[in-house]
Order: sequence, then C-alpha cells, then structure tokens
Amino acid sequence: MLSQAASKLGFDVVILDPEENSPAGRVSRGQIVAAYDDPTALTVLGRVSDVVTFEFENVPAASVETLAGAGALVAPGPTALSTAQDRVVEKTFLNAVGATTVDFAQVDTVEDLVAGLERLGVPALLKTRREGYDGKGQVWIRNVSEAADAFAAIGERPAILEAKAAFKRELSVIAARGHDGSVAVYPLGENHHADGVLSTTLAPARVDAKTAARAIEIAEAILDGLDYIGVIGVELFDLGKGVLLVNEIAPRVHNTGHWTQDGCVCDQFEQHIRAIAGWPLGPTAAHARIEMTNLLGDAVDQWAELAAEPDARLHLYGKTDARPGRKMAHVNRVLGKA
Repeated sequence: MLSQAASKLGFDVVILDPEENSPAGRVSRGQIVAAYDDPTALTVLGRVSDVVTFEFENVPAASVETLAGAGALVAPGPTALSTAQDRVVEKTFLNAVGATTVDFAQVDTVEDLVAGLERLGVPALLKTRREGYDGKGQVWIRNVSEAADAFAAIGERPAILEAKAAFKRELSVIAARGHDGSVAVYPLGENHHADGVLSTTLAPARVDAKTAARAIEIAEAILDGLDYIGVIGVELFDLGKGVLLVNEIAPRVHNTGHWTQDGCVCDQFEQHIRAIAGWPLGPTAAHARIEMTNLLGDAVDQWAELAAEPDARLHLYGKTDARPGRKMAHVNRVLGKA
C-alpha cells in the first residue's frame, strides 16, 4: 500500500524483502530478494534510492544504521526504530518527553520479576523487551506465585513488566512529521481487540476536546523527541477526563490508520510518502466515519460477499498463505459523514 501510494505520486519504488515475489514487490518497479541484513543488498538499495523507508519495526536497526552511515537518506531514522524495538527503552523515552505510560519494571531474572510484581501489584503484564506483536511474547500474571512459570513461558528472555491500566477504552492516533518539522495529526480512532489482535477501528472516535488536544500534544512530543520523519502510530489508553497513557508506538504506517484510506482525502500511506520525500504534508480532516475490520486467516475467503456491500471498500494484501490469525486484508465500511 505504501508502494502503490508512492507510484500514484510519480515515484519508482524498489523493495528489499527476503520473500521472492512478495506482495509489495509485485506492485513495485523492482525487488531485491535478500535478508534485511544482507550487506550487498543494503549497498544496492542505498545506491538506487533517493530515500529509504521501512514498514516493519522488526527490521534490524543495524541495517538502517548501515544505510544511513553510507549516506542514504533513511526516514524514519535509526533512533526511532531502535527506540520502538525495545519496550524498556521505549517507555523510558516516552515518559521523558511527557507522554506518560503505565508504571513498569525491567525484568532480566525471576528475582527481578518477583520484585516488580511486589512493587506494581497484580494483575500485571509480562512482555518480551524485543519482538512480539499481536499478543505474542506476553503473558498476564495474576499471582506472584506464577512468576517462574510466566518467565519460562516467554523463554526467560529480557522482559518488561507493566502495571495494569484502568482504562475505559483503547484509542490510537496517527500522526506525521515532515523534514521541516511540520506536523499533521489525524482524528483519533477507537480500537477493539480479540485474542490480542486488532479486530476493528472506529474513526473518527467520539472524544471530547480535552482528549483530542491531549492526543495531539502527545503525538507532537513523540515526533519532536525522536526528530521523526514520516508517519507514526501511537496506541493510547483512555482513562477518561482527558487523561491518556501511551501503550506503544509504531514507527511506521499502522493498522489502526487503515481507515484513512476511505475516510480522508490524504491517507496515511500517501502522507508517509509525502513526509519522507520532503513534500508538503496532506490534509488530515475526515470526510467520512469509517469502521475498519481486519480479515484474519481464512476470513479473507469472504472477499466476494464483502466486495458486494455497497458501503464497503475491500483492501486485499496479496498474501497467498492464509494462516490462522494472519492479517490478509481489511474492509472499510463507510458509516456516514464524519
């Protein structure tokens, strides 16, 4: 979808992906088939590109540093990527710029975990510091006696323990920052998850002025703090009365921003390309209220039925293996004017 957006703006796109004939490669000018850390592939990518970006935060930060060190313009930069890849570093950064999170503890041993549980209380959420998404690499702990088993369940890897947030709902904000420091923020989305995976996003969410203003403040603080270029997704816990806690950040276009494809004149994908290419940022006002629904695994087989809905827009990802829980597509249902 990023490649398609770039093509519409007149850019030629080359994809680096280890999967031959990848979905992005099939809609791009060319594809380099290689591992993300292949030095030869990175050299070639840097030479043929005016700007390099990524849409997957598990790309090795060292690869982005290699490209930047060789003179390639990489946006977002390596600092944003490395910050988002380590949950302890991420939460430490967020609190430092005033984007408050739940209380947390760094966990390297079972003893650290027990101490963290005694300080934060139960229930608490144990997550691996690196990797893990859509509910993977995490486990809820409801009693201190479960500490050893929980640590074993995540492979005894370096982790973070997070206090439970007493939130009313989950929100997210999609924002962008250009090379000139200009910032554009989309209306908030309200998110619902099933089994740790995003199920639906309703946007624009019904929020009061105080909550909307706080979300913009948080987004701007994060973007400026990282000297960020491009689109970022910020997941939020809404505690009510304008109080928001940051759950996680994603240094890329984000699943909760897919609604913008059919709800805004300039969607998040075009916005990202505009930002990294040095163009003026596009408008972010919503012209329609959208319910975005993820299609996981064989739910994509409903494509014909969904495509027949008069107020639905189906977006297929071109993936061939519909594994259980894998995001295969999404559908945006237009609910009316924003």
